[in-house]
Amino acid sequence: MERIILHIDVNNAFLSWTAIDLLRHGYNVDIRKEVAVIGSLDKRKGIVVARSIPAKKLGISVPQSIYKLKKKYPNLKVFPPNYKWYKYMSNKMFTYLKTFTDEIEIFSIDECFIDYTSIKHIYGDEIEFAKKISDYIKTNFRFTVNIGIANNKLCAKMASDFSKPDKIHTLYSYEVKEKMWPLKVEDLLWIGKKTSEKLHELNINTINDLAHTDTYFLSKYFKNNAIKMIESANGIDNSKVEYNPRLEKGISNELTLIEDLTSKDDIYDSMLPIIDKVALRLRKQGRYTNCIAIILKDNKFRRITHQKKIMNPTNSTEEIKKVVKELLNEMDDLEPIRLVGIRLDNLSSNLYKQYSMFDKLEEDINKEKLDKALDQIKEKYGKDLKVKIDKFKNY
Repeated sequence: MERIILHIDVNNAFLSWTAIDLLRHGYNVDIRKEVAVIGSLDKRKGIVVARSIPAKKLGISVPQSIYKLKKKYPNLKVFPPNYKWYKYMSNKMFTYLKTFTDEIEIFSIDECFIDYTSIKHIYGDEIEFAKKISDYIKTNFRFTVNIGIANNKLCAKMASDFSKPDKIHTLYSYEVKEKMWPLKVEDLLWIGKKTSEKLHELNINTINDLAHTDTYFLSKYFKNNAIKMIESANGIDNSKVEYNPRLEKGISNELTLIEDLTSKDDIYDSMLPIIDKVALRLRKQGRYTNCIAIILKDNKFRRITHQKKIMNPTNSTEEIKKVVKELLNEMDDLEPIRLVGIRLDNLSSNLYKQYSMFDKLEEDINKEKLDKALDQIKEKYGKDLKVKIDKFKNY
């Protein structure tokens, strides 16, 4: 039996959720119908993070300077983001979807995958099911979603990105040739600007072109990524919907940056405070991780994750830093990054380590003692000692 995967994506989430919040507090106009944008003047230096359809028709895009736009469009209405409210609305939708199945992968605050395969016999045809949940969300939560239906995650997400808003699209395996191959190569999921430019230079202009490109030829330019690119162009994706029935998924933390970063060194430096936080939380819970992931979101709001499983579980700040640096160095074709995050998965309460004769057991023990000592210092004296602590660690 072929898998059936749904990808559910909130239409213009931040703007929609802000509109709902304003209406419930007495604002008499739905800002989704106005020339309006969402942006924080303090945290994003006046950068647009969401805009209404009327604003989009004027050519206002994400990101753009709100200061410059206000000069050009004096009647432009600007509203600050409310991330606490967004989280509430996000949880509200996911809680509703979990009434049908636990097999849900929360991909970001406003989108998720559902593995419908095992529940089709309960709820019937997947298209009718998609209509049901779409109508319920629109009627009860007052925002709309796009739903993509396919035989894998890649095609489901591609399908949900077809025409918007409030649409349901399919991209089954047998529809790839008709619906996906004619698209521009840059429309393929995970193909960034630099990659698409290089592909166009090679006269690979459509997804169809990429699907029929020789692997050996492409590997000369994209190395190991060539196989994955060609598989994706052919609609092949064997990745599973990652879920945990007990919802104990791991420990994570994300940070929206003050300005977009392009240098890997700068991106890594911006992650250091996050690493400190997640490692501290891990040690407080007395747990260890053997799967470390980095989360990036570029200035086109594409979410990128890269993870690594390690042989020996750890809760060491320095070990996590080392893996994060390795993961960053393995990545290429990064657009300017506006959000960074760290996620620790496969958590356990027991520490099992496989030591060879070359491993330094004493060094690991000392690292753990140092982490605990630094945790106690931070607990007692607060974050103001970070600079002194860093100097102490390098002494």
